[in-house]
Amino acid sequence: MPKTAPQKKLPDLPAQVSASEILQAGLDAAGGQVALASSFSVEDVVIIDLVRQIGSDVNIFALDTGRLNEETYETAEAVRARYGVSIDWYFPERDAVEKLEREQGLFSFRESIENRKQCCRIRKVEPLQRALRGLSGWITGMRREQSITRAAIAPLEIDASHGGLVKINPLVNWTRAQVWEYAEQHRIPVNRLHRRGYPSIGCAPCTRAVQNGEDERAGRWWWEEAEHKECGLHR
Repeated sequence: MPKTAPQKKLPDLPAQVSASEILQAGLDAAGGQVALASSFSVEDVVIIDLVRQIGSDVNIFALDTGRLNEETYETAEAVRARYGVSIDWYFPERDAVEKLEREQGLFSFRESIENRKQCCRIRKVEPLQRALRGLSGWITGMRREQSITRAAIAPLEIDASHGGLVKINPLVNWTRAQVWEYAEQHRIPVNRLHRRGYPSIGCAPCTRAVQNGEDERAGRWWWEEAEHKECGLHR
């Protein structure tokens, strides 16, 4: 029988733990190269700023689905200029996108959850799998407060769906107010759409501004029920 790699051991973290402490604990637990998956949301840029402060060797990668907002590209360029970092962009496989659009049209993702997840698999999930190859861990900007699908995430997790990588969620306990307090205090680059009612930003056709009283991810795939609002990157 083939040998399986030993599962990494995660440290026990105290209830009151800072984002920087989560980051450092995750980097230590990973024991190898770690990268940040960035959509250039305000959360992700906060983490980029934190990573720069602790001086860790963390790469930044992004998934270009082919349907991002112009404002997202602007934020990526602002981050690149502000921090002097390079960004590794990953694109979906051309043949898969061409086949999808040729056979099902440009808006098949609005016809059913199955179709939407198929589009996400092609444009996001498969590129993410390539981006994570060879890594020991990856960092996300997920917070528990964002939606019901994220209410139970932990600061550090073993990502079994991606080969047992250490998944690091430094802002897991932060509120939206804390994120914005940090962003304004440190004057980090912020996607202009955030100030237009878009707390969560994905592909342009799949994202709208949220209404008063809605949760932060209500504008993502707004035609679906809340429990379905993940694209497959975080399973």
